[in-house]
This record gives sequence, C-alpha cells and structure tokens, in this order.
Amino acid sequence: MAAKKILMLVGDYVEDYEVMVPFQALSMVGHVVHAVCPGKSAGQSVRTAIHDFEGDQTYSEKPGHNFALNFDFAAVRAEDYDALVVPGGRAPEYLRLNPEVIALVQAIAQAGKPIAAICHGAQLLAAAGVLEERECSAYPACAPEVGLAGGRYVEIPVDQAHVDGNLVTAPAWPAHPAWLAAFLKVLGTRIEL
Repeated sequence: MAAKKILMLVGDYVEDYEVMVPFQALSMVGHVVHAVCPGKSAGQSVRTAIHDFEGDQTYSEKPGHNFALNFDFAAVRAEDYDALVVPGGRAPEYLRLNPEVIALVQAIAQAGKPIAAICHGAQLLAAAGVLEERECSAYPACAPEVGLAGGRYVEIPVDQAHVDGNLVTAPAWPAHPAWLAAFLKVLGTRIEL
C-alpha cells in the first residue's frame, strides 16, 4: 500500500475524539496526516471540546485536550494532498467563513479525491458547495444545511457510516470504527494481520 498524504482541517473547539482518533489511526497505518488551522502554524495547538450523548435534547459539551498542529496552514496546497478529513465540533461553524478553507475544500472535491467528514464537518462541505447531488450523513442538526446545499441527508444510526463514491460521512464519534474502516477502503488502504 502506498502511503497517502491527508489534509485534516481543524480549528478551536473541534470535537476532541473526532480529531484525535482519526489523526492517530490514519498515522498508525502509515499515512501522513497534516493537521492544520487557519492562522496557526506547526507546534501551535487548538482547543478541543468533548461532546457526549447523555439523554438531553442535544449533546453536552465539556472542555477537551489541546491538540497540537503539525503543519503550517499557510504552506498548504490542495494539489499536494490525496485526501481530506473534516472533523466535527464547533470548528466547522467558523472555518466555513474562511475563503482559503473553502477554496481548499473545493479544489480537493473537484479533483475527485476522497473526503471524510463526521458530525458537524458537513457544515464546511455544505458551505463549500460540494454536496450538490451527493448523499451525506452528519449530526442530525446539520440535515437542513445538507439539503440547502443540494445534497441528500442520510439518517443512519450514530455508530454507522455512509459512503457515496469518494465521500465518507458519519453522524458522530461513536461511528469511528465504521467511518474510519470505510475511509481506509476508499483510500485503498490494506491492513494485513
């Protein structure tokens, strides 16, 4: 298997599990993951939030860890990457306001490269206009945005993932096993035991 170079777009209050688990898992199998944030450089960090499902009408939020960035946002060029990962949390809400971030997402999508988004990551994909006629799962509160962006929201259990060609999406971090397995398959990653 050839190692892939993967771009991970993050920002302050990204969901803790949704940034750390994919970063570690994709790195563990040999892929190179560049975690970047607009306005920040390698060695700096973003704050994370832990979202939990405790029976309320929506998730609860608690402070998470600081997540260290390992690449400079200013040095990112879409053509240098084989794939994109968009974690959820609150970061996509404001990352979608950044024209450079939107341009990166659009360039990667237009090149037909694999994209994995989880939870509120769909907000960034919707803002970039890359969900037109695509099926996409996300945290249920993002369903209206998926629809308004011309996509079709797919309601699935919180621990499942949905694949539409090169787009791999899931509702939230309980889907990590299914979501990451599906993304690795789309990437062409083979794990031999």
